[in-house]
Amino acid sequence: MDGNKPLVLDGGLATELEAQGATIQGDPLWSSRLLLTDPQAVTEAHFRFLLAGADIVTTATYQASVAGFTEQLNLSAERARELLGSGVQLARDAVDRFVSDARSTGRRRSLVAASIGPFGAFLLDGSEYSGAYAEKMSVEDLKVWHRPQIEVLAAAGADLVALETIPSIKEAVALLELLREFPNARAWLSFSCKDGSSLSDGSSFLEAVQLALRSSQLMAVGVNCCPPALVEPLLDSAGSLRSPDRGWVVYPNSGEDWDSERGWRTPEKRSSSVAELSHIWVKQGATLIGGCCRVGPDHIAELQQQLTSSGSTAATV
Repeated sequence: MDGNKPLVLDGGLATELEAQGATIQGDPLWSSRLLLTDPQAVTEAHFRFLLAGADIVTTATYQASVAGFTEQLNLSAERARELLGSGVQLARDAVDRFVSDARSTGRRRSLVAASIGPFGAFLLDGSEYSGAYAEKMSVEDLKVWHRPQIEVLAAAGADLVALETIPSIKEAVALLELLREFPNARAWLSFSCKDGSSLSDGSSFLEAVQLALRSSQLMAVGVNCCPPALVEPLLDSAGSLRSPDRGWVVYPNSGEDWDSERGWRTPEKRSSSVAELSHIWVKQGATLIGGCCRVGPDHIAELQQQLTSSGSTAATV
């Protein structure tokens, strides 16, 4: 990939789908249900992020799983696998449309990342932000769970696999061991973190990064879906591991707080935006920068403009 400046990721896909009228909150399948019920809405959301300046769009498969589709949609395992793989094709359709659009002139080739969320996303209890379930599961248990998703998505034609919002080292171990079963797959691994030095389960971010960097298949490691203010201290905590051939991936949320009863709440003190803080992360070695929950196309456009106008450069990814 071009190393002239960081690649811009998209933002919160569910955020954009909801902005366009989709009902997602409370659905056990979240955005992934639309792979069946409204695939065109998914493609259009990807396309809007591309128009805004995203270099990489991430599939609507974070909450998707073969087990989830068979249980919630009463599908056969074969049909569930087809539906899971369709997430890559919908993103690819958006990229193909964008490439043929005059507004893409001069832009780098857009990429598709296949999203694989943690086991906690299937549980629908917020445990991807605690990792508590991993205490009761073995590495092998977690590999058994994740294998069908990685198997389908690695074969579906995505450019990258996004192993994201991983709350525990144990689950990271399982995913990295599984990744070796698919030697042609390139991936990034991003953790969910609760403070400036720790994963959601309390493990050291430094230790987690050390583990991740042992994998030759990872193009980047980092953090997502945390407040923007946590990114700098997290990267600092593992700064000694910075490598010229392996960058950071960072895509925090908007800084708003989630309340399970009242939904998203704006904090009393305004948080600095992804775009405003991006220059700091670039100096720390970030090569992939974007947004997560509550970050829409307008925010991604602001980020792309900020990185372009500042002339930010990153190590080759």
